[in-house]
Amino acid sequence: MPEPAIPSPAASLVLLRDRPGGGLETLLIQRHSKSKFAAGDYVFAGGKVERDDVPADGERLCVGLTAATAAGRLGGALEPREALGYWIGAIREAFEEVGMLLAYGPAGAPLRFDESNRERFASYRADCQESNAAFFDMLRAEHLTLATDQLGYFAHWITPEEQPLRFDTRFFVAMAPLGQEPEVDGHEIVHLRWLSPKEVEGAIQGKEITLRTPTLKNLELVAAYPSAPEAVAGLGRREVPTIRPRIIQVDGKPLPVLPGDPRWF
Repeated sequence: MPEPAIPSPAASLVLLRDRPGGGLETLLIQRHSKSKFAAGDYVFAGGKVERDDVPADGERLCVGLTAATAAGRLGGALEPREALGYWIGAIREAFEEVGMLLAYGPAGAPLRFDESNRERFASYRADCQESNAAFFDMLRAEHLTLATDQLGYFAHWITPEEQPLRFDTRFFVAMAPLGQEPEVDGHEIVHLRWLSPKEVEGAIQGKEITLRTPTLKNLELVAAYPSAPEAVAGLGRREVPTIRPRIIQVDGKPLPVLPGDPRWF
């Protein structure tokens, strides 16, 4: 039996907002049908975190978060700079995939997009999709700092050993930035939807969307809160277990089982 693939570090950002009539909704994005991982599924914005993603001045670009604090919150044997990369990676991936940037402007106000800067940031986004270094070039050029103080770390999932392509993913949650609207990148992401927890359930039952187990379980955590701000605050305080499902065959079909299930081994 071959050795399991080593999971790649990854970060994912769950963006929430409240509806005018009450209740919260979550941004879900559909991956391209030819994607190597989660093809055609609806997921949260996210992607790989490379060890060299954080420049020497990376900590200075983050608000309300030090590398040491990041490492303490994530736990395990992560080095401080490596741990900080997950927060940065979650924000960067959301910008690349849906064009939403959680950042503060030079005066410290949350970044908004309007006619004066929308085209410029669209160009930055295209550059960032080609090179992670371009993300930090943009921050310096625009005198921006990242709103890492607005992210709550709330879940940690590792792809089952039985799968050839594996990720070690840290999940974060945040309020969607005001004055910004998500747009698909047209490459990896082909569609997006804002859905309430009940609408997610209905869309699954109606076979409109497909979700992977971590996405579904994390949405269940979100659904426990009546509003987006309460969800961000509450989830950001939770104790985070590491969850690594196993894949077993039931009637010839693969079935993920979670730790605690007697069939998990």
